[in-house]
Amino acid sequence: MRWLTGWSGGPHGTGGPSPEGVRPIAGTALWTGPNPLWAVGDWRHDEIRLVTLRPGADPVVTTGPPPGGRPDTEPADTPATTRLAVLGRCGATDAELADGLAAARGGAVRHLTGWPGSYTAVLRTGTRSTVLLTDLAGAQPVFHTPWHGGTAYATAALPLADLIGAPVDTGHLAALLACPESPEALGHGTPYAGVHRVPPGHSLGIRGGRPYLASYEQDPGPGRREDAPAVRELTRTLLEAVRCRVRTTAHNPAPSTPEDAADRPRLGVDLSYGTASATVALLAAAVPIAPAAGPAGRFPARPAATAPRTGAVKGSWARRPAADTTPGNEGEALTAVTHADTDGLALAVDVPRLRHVVVPPGLPYTDVADDPLAGPLTDEPGPALTAAALTAARFRAGGTDHLTGYGARQVLDGHPARLADLVRAGRARELLAPVAALAGADRATAGALTGTVRTPVTVLRAAHRLARTGYADALDDLAVRLTVRHFAEPPGTAGASSAADLAWTVPGPAARWLSDEALATVAQRLRTAARGPAPAEHPGARRARLALHRHATAYRTLVQAAEQRGQRLHAPFLDNQVVRAARLLPDDTRLQPGARHALLRSVLTGAGRTDLPADWGRTPRPDRADEARAGLRRAADGLAELFHRPLLAEAGLIDLPAVRQTLATAAEPGSGLPPGTLAGLADLIATELWLRRVAARRHGSCWTGLPPVERKALARPA
Repeated sequence: MRWLTGWSGGPHGTGGPSPEGVRPIAGTALWTGPNPLWAVGDWRHDEIRLVTLRPGADPVVTTGPPPGGRPDTEPADTPATTRLAVLGRCGATDAELADGLAAARGGAVRHLTGWPGSYTAVLRTGTRSTVLLTDLAGAQPVFHTPWHGGTAYATAALPLADLIGAPVDTGHLAALLACPESPEALGHGTPYAGVHRVPPGHSLGIRGGRPYLASYEQDPGPGRREDAPAVRELTRTLLEAVRCRVRTTAHNPAPSTPEDAADRPRLGVDLSYGTASATVALLAAAVPIAPAAGPAGRFPARPAATAPRTGAVKGSWARRPAADTTPGNEGEALTAVTHADTDGLALAVDVPRLRHVVVPPGLPYTDVADDPLAGPLTDEPGPALTAAALTAARFRAGGTDHLTGYGARQVLDGHPARLADLVRAGRARELLAPVAALAGADRATAGALTGTVRTPVTVLRAAHRLARTGYADALDDLAVRLTVRHFAEPPGTAGASSAADLAWTVPGPAARWLSDEALATVAQRLRTAARGPAPAEHPGARRARLALHRHATAYRTLVQAAEQRGQRLHAPFLDNQVVRAARLLPDDTRLQPGARHALLRSVLTGAGRTDLPADWGRTPRPDRADEARAGLRRAADGLAELFHRPLLAEAGLIDLPAVRQTLATAAEPGSGLPPGTLAGLADLIATELWLRRVAARRHGSCWTGLPPVERKALARPA
């Protein structure tokens, strides 16, 4: 796990260990003083970029940690000294970083989040003021906690919990299982009591040791937006997002730390999940290799202006003409990882730089049965823990820098709740096309009566009902449903599923297995939130944004669980500028049948990839439910042992007999399962695994200088 950490002290201490004696283990100091900053983990040299601006001098931009790891050899900072640290994959040039720091001195920070890539920016003004910036999706979070009269912060929650000896907050776990997409239930908390998360799209300012949260992003507003300019902006930003990975990565030396990475290629792409990963693969294969590094070790952020362009978007590039694609001139090969049961969408066209590697399919839960404590401990539980070994094997076959299509569905697709936004905006006619598509899908699977009559009526009625429902009424209604355990039957058709999603907030798939006490705790949180101010955004836009946040959190858990040491997983669709570009897309464009595939085809066309087959993107995705059922059957004995005396039951979170019965049913061949059952079981199993690993962890393993602290593994809320 890679993380940043530091703190800003208050005017007076409150006892306990002295901050001067506490250090993160194996941390590299980026700056010292009253509010120090460390980078911990296997950060690459070019992933750490520092800018320092002192009075009367030009900005100084450096790459990598301070020479010799001794920032204290620099002149002492004054109240007029400004520092900026950018850690991660950032496509900004040194000049852009220096200009960004100069502009940030006036208090504006949004521009620090607009460069290509995925990174964390930390701004320090003087010696007592620090600002950290999250990303819009939530894949690069920031956490904070009160400590020693000030505030400690980090880009991971686990080290802060280790710092203060925080127990697990079972109330937060209950909310995470019952309403995973509802900030009204989750609040700003984390699974650790006393450790708080900064919401995506916000900045954490620490002045005089006190934390302040502020949003840096403006909503684009409900006004009418044009389709063509939005698609052009999406194309440009996605091209930049892929290019800043490939061009910089191509000249980075492969890591020499792990033995199993000695023969790993530098660049890899993942073709296991449809058109999004195929789009990233084709864009990556089109990037020309950058010229050699200069004396300072920096590479140009953009290709030379003399390179020929055939793309339809200004600033884009295309593959070289066939005459230039000769052996030795096509660039570095990219390893394209594909499951044995999927067809390589990107390989349907001529892509000389892609080297196809087929990974045999595996089963989730198999490693769970062997040793529940053997896997990694992530910041929080997530479904990725149930298939960490399987996912790690797929990534192991990829590149040192492995590009994926994670997040495309949440960034580009139109959430069903957006239908209510069209009703609110007086554009109900634009519901006809998406409702007709749902009706057609249900006619093919559920019969003519359901598809022709029930689906259109159900969806249109739900859209109009959500458009009229107030935010507070919706939260109160959900609180009542949780309290009386009134869970609607899981939808079995596409139309019923969309109608169920037409709500301000919905229960999670694991909610039906929670205990009465846990559901009552979550219901009380919802009632309290209902008394607060209502959000200004429409319900559809809000649901789409929260679904993106949840997916980005799950992706971060996957990275922590499956990423190999020395390897980097990249999700360009989750970059800030790509998310911003997607928000410009009109709602009616997002809601059209096959909208995501059409948008990705337009992106590839704008990049010069005009030879896609006519049926590109229409191949149905493989059903992963059979794999999950087979994995549950194979791991049945291990899962039965896992839930013999589970910590979830000890904390009073689950109805244990109901969970055991559902596990037994899921492991029986041929038994029917309602939709959502497998997703709910994955959440429960992942949470139990996570709790056991937290309980087995030794306190103080992230820090030196901490006194021993006696703490409980679990603590119920008062």
